[in-house]
Amino acid sequence: MTPDDRLKRLRFRAWHRGTKEADLLIGGFFDLAHAGWTAAEVDWFEALLNEEDVEIMGWAIGTIAVPDRWRGPMMERMQVLDYIPVSR
Repeated sequence: MTPDDRLKRLRFRAWHRGTKEADLLIGGFFDLAHAGWTAAEVDWFEALLNEEDVEIMGWAIGTIAVPDRWRGPMMERMQVLDYIPVSR
């Protein structure tokens, strides 16, 4: 699989989580940040997508403690939440 194909697959998975809230959080994060990711960061995100949405969302909004495995700059960036559109 080419790097571009892999990113397309990850984008699809990020935006098709099963709930609108998870799509906006996980898909929005992907859209904002993926262009600058290293191969290791792509690996991190791909592994994260195997976690339950409720867990990912809880870690991102701070209602659930982030396990050691997911701590670091990528999760810290995800926790900023400035990539989620606000509807009025």
